Amino acid sequence: MNYNLVIEILKITEEFELDTTKKNASIDDFIKWIAQNKYKEDISEPDWEGKENGRSPESIINTLIISMNRYAKFYSKSILQGSDFASQEDFIYLINLKALGSMSKMQLIKKNLQDKATGIQIINRLLKNEWIEQKSSTEDKRSHLIQITTKGKEYLELSMQKIRKATNIVAGDLDYQEKMQLIYLLDKLDKFHNKIYFENQTTEDLLENVTNKYLKNDQNKT
Repeated sequence: MNYNLVIEILKITEEFELDTTKKNASIDDFIKWIAQNKYKEDISEPDWEGKENGRSPESIINTLIISMNRYAKFYSKSILQGSDFASQEDFIYLINLKALGSMSKMQLIKKNLQDKATGIQIINRLLKNEWIEQKSSTEDKRSHLIQITTKGKEYLELSMQKIRKATNIVAGDLDYQEKMQLIYLLDKLDKFHNKIYFENQTTEDLLENVTNKYLKNDQNKT
């Protein structure tokens, strides 16, 4: 038996127990914790296009994120094919309402990080198809909440097989540990940008303000 390996595992387990706040942590919690706290320490610096010419990590991160968005839209075209969905936002709005429950129009629009005009167009389209409906808020009768209808749930379910296939393809050939690490990193980035996005800063001073307020190091990289 490799006792050194056993000792190392016990040490990591002890670190996990000291770090976690869950009383009945599962093996999945343990694996996720390792992905977030241990796995990243062992990643060596990779190569990337343009690195030898001085291209920064920030530059390639931006390019790769934009590319992933385009790949996701590319696969979503197969979901739209032969359906009544006008865009991928249609089924994303429905998925959010089904998963998160009823919410106001602006809450739904903000959840999808869209401007008001675009969001209202999507909501009106969903209302016209009777996939969603408005109802008065129980807390404030003057305000209205949007919720998915039975018809909306049924139509969404008809497309879920394609949607699941597309989401699986977007995740590519990453193994479980890599997926957990990616979720951790993307969630961290999302939390960073989300608070800035909803500060509604003017575009004129946006870059300077964010750099001075949120970035500790001078980001003079290209």
